[in-house]
Amino acid sequence: MKTIDDIKAVVYQEIDSDNPMVRRFAALRGKEIIACSTEDEMERAVDTLKVKGIPSKEVVILKRFMGRLSQKCPGSPGMICCNYLLLNTGFNCLYNCTYCYLNYYLNSFGITQFINIEVSFRELPRLSPIGASTVRVGTGEYTDSLMFDEVTGIGSSLIGAAARNCSVFLELKTKSDNVEHLLDVREKGNAVLAWSLNTPRNIALYEQGSADLDRRIAAASAACRAGYLTAFHFDPIILHKGWVDEYLGIVDLLFRAVDPERVAWISLGCFRYSPGFREIIRDVFPDQALTAAEMFPGPDGKFRYLKKNRISVYSALLNRIRSYSRAPFVYLCMETGDVWRDVFDADYHASDDLERAFISHLEREFLRKI
Repeated sequence: MKTIDDIKAVVYQEIDSDNPMVRRFAALRGKEIIACSTEDEMERAVDTLKVKGIPSKEVVILKRFMGRLSQKCPGSPGMICCNYLLLNTGFNCLYNCTYCYLNYYLNSFGITQFINIEVSFRELPRLSPIGASTVRVGTGEYTDSLMFDEVTGIGSSLIGAAARNCSVFLELKTKSDNVEHLLDVREKGNAVLAWSLNTPRNIALYEQGSADLDRRIAAASAACRAGYLTAFHFDPIILHKGWVDEYLGIVDLLFRAVDPERVAWISLGCFRYSPGFREIIRDVFPDQALTAAEMFPGPDGKFRYLKKNRISVYSALLNRIRSYSRAPFVYLCMETGDVWRDVFDADYHASDDLERAFISHLEREFLRKI
């Protein structure tokens, strides 16, 4: 698994030298630490690293984010989405997942880490699209939340802030096992440590540099024992011969290691991709077989497996999860209302309907457990 040890160079502006996160990165040994006087000089330094042949995912660029630190997940047109709130803490990550949508539009060099993560959790409840008093918010949309969190310090800082506001469910999502530094955080509140899960075959083929399945589940088990809520994301589910036994086996393995009553939510989503994505990843991963499967455009233009196959996948996983517990809120990521009806017998006409059901479940099952 790739870690902070695999970073070769760190670039930042001298004006930020006193920033605590910058100081921690600058103190790392065995790396080229480059302090620049201006932003133009930073760009030239990055260009020099490119010329040296240092891979993009081995360079960290520390800078301030001048845009909105929080936003609603954009979802996908015509799909039922959960109205998740995003905290922008960085762009790009250590891992090189074949299917990652960042391959589609992120052509910048390096892992950009924002150093001004000063989020007021008192502001978050009013950002809810439906005006709910409880919100779900997370940092894992454009990066991996925990890949080198022991250096950034973002995780413990946000957990502490969220613990002071019991209406916030803070999710830190990862493909790593990097949780040791968070286990002794005293005030955990409704913090949720979450993992993307996939079959050993798919992890080996399509999630280069990430932790293997056993390490992810062991980390989740440690987090659960330490008092955290956990969550899991079967997304993307990638179909192949024998998928049924392999994915259902993950559920069995998971609930032997983690208390199902402490699992706040589980998402299910089949592999999908936007037009043009196939050509891009074929350049980066010429041997990939992901986009060779039979897939068809949906209402949002994204290519997906046949609807009947998706329904079969979701139904099998839902039934296995519910055989252990009904505590986790199980939901679909970017699916149409008719798929929801066929799998859950739930009639959601809009994303707001799903969010209301989601929040109601969390408040009933988990909010009282702080």
